[in-house]
Amino acid sequence: MDVAEYAFLAAAAFVAGAINAVAGGGSLVSFPALVAVGYTAKVSNITNTVALWPGYVGGSIGYAAQLSGQRRRVLVMSAPSILGAIVGSAILLYTPASSFEAIVPFLILFAAAVMALQSRISAFVARHRPERADADLNVEVMAAIFILAIYGAYFGAGLGILTLAVLGILLPDDLHRSNALKGLLSAIINAAAVVYFAFFGPVEWVPAAVMAVAALAGGYYGVGAARKLSPKYLRMVVIAYAVVVAVVYLVR
Repeated sequence: MDVAEYAFLAAAAFVAGAINAVAGGGSLVSFPALVAVGYTAKVSNITNTVALWPGYVGGSIGYAAQLSGQRRRVLVMSAPSILGAIVGSAILLYTPASSFEAIVPFLILFAAAVMALQSRISAFVARHRPERADADLNVEVMAAIFILAIYGAYFGAGLGILTLAVLGILLPDDLHRSNALKGLLSAIINAAAVVYFAFFGPVEWVPAAVMAVAALAGGYYGVGAARKLSPKYLRMVVIAYAVVVAVVYLVR
């Protein structure tokens, strides 16, 4: 890779970090950028997971106050998060490259659909928020987190929206605390995937490092610029871009 390609990846990661800070869906920008510079879809996906993981950690630190009093939940939900991430990572590594290439456009379209339906998902969550105070230990929550972790490690775009929806439906708490828990669980899921990929996966470490720094900068400095667009319109731009990328994958 030359300097121009590294600069391109850094720019994509910066934008992805800013998008994640405001609306979510940054992977739909950074993942295609890795493919565009010549990496296979599987290597791009794995490297993208490693590159964007620090952003999840940074977001969790920002929500430290809202995580107060949720230690028991975090400890309980960490187990299915880690186990699911390991399963998802293993499935990704053992999926033939040609098969993963074939399903990538559909994964992108699924993530775009999740983003498009975010407001409806939020409205549904608001109508179905439970009143029980002991819901954090039931089988439904553990199973849902396990399944989400599999998806998060396998591809991950839209994970935050899906996780927030599940937490909102199954856990009795306000939105800010649920959002904080979502962020920490996403960080745990991605951390487990990163560790697995570090030992067993084809990670492109130099691009990952460049993108990680750029994504962190994007999340910190780019959020002001990104907020000039409302989250609604920013999501529309990301969705449109994702659909174009998916169509390109389908027709090439």
